[in-house]
Amino acid sequence: MMKKSRRSFLKVAGIAAIGLGAAPAMNFAASDSHGAGQAAKAKNHEALSAHRWGMVIDTGKLSEEVVESITKACHSKHNVPDFNHEVNEEKFPDTRPVNHKQEIKWIWEEHFNYAFPDKEDEFLADKFKHLGFLVTCNHCKIAPCTKACPTQATFKREDGIVLMDYHRCIGCRFCMAACPFGARSFNFRDPRPFIEETVSTFPTRTKGVVEKCNFCAERLAKGELPHCVEASEGAIVVGDLEDPESEVRSLLNENYSIRRKQSLGTEPSVYYVV
Repeated sequence: MMKKSRRSFLKVAGIAAIGLGAAPAMNFAASDSHGAGQAAKAKNHEALSAHRWGMVIDTGKLSEEVVESITKACHSKHNVPDFNHEVNEEKFPDTRPVNHKQEIKWIWEEHFNYAFPDKEDEFLADKFKHLGFLVTCNHCKIAPCTKACPTQATFKREDGIVLMDYHRCIGCRFCMAACPFGARSFNFRDPRPFIEETVSTFPTRTKGVVEKCNFCAERLAKGELPHCVEASEGAIVVGDLEDPESEVRSLLNENYSIRRKQSLGTEPSVYYVV
């Protein structure tokens, strides 16, 4: 009887010890991925926060120059490769000719009928027919990409931002199939040789990894606005969609706005003032 009790005690004690040892590691893993936003806020009191981040794009303030400036700012600061970029063959001897159909996009210009196929009309105003609409990841409230990912490489934070963990991505591209907005790109080849000037403030990706807009989460954590906002000359505003007093809510209250493919029920967090 004593032996049995002692054996039971040691078994329970061993399980408890494993649990105590695993807990810090589990907490660290959680803060490193899904809790990254909360961890950043704990370390930096200047971090920008929201219950649900959203974006409002005023299409009337967009011009070709502004669109180009926004795209360049976003892509250059996030090490987005340009497969049309000429590669130094001496430095990268194994780089084969590029199929120019390959493209990595975080934010880009799209025509109205492609951006809003459910709102196309026979007598659509001419200004919309020729106007370039900036499109990006919509950081949906109900994000189908996060449910499709088998490794949780793509996940949604409590503040609504949908992020990518590049180390967890296995390149299955299920998230790309699930995204109804075409907002994700896949690196069919090593993207690093095709980055004109690498910046050290954001990690580069590897072959076989999916990537997309991250709402400049790394800048929000430092109390800074997204690159696209700073380069937009007032055309893009971000803020808390759940705060009635926020600037984005004021813009939505004062202007007529539309969202992409609302009928699908994903609840996009990007609005367009038209």
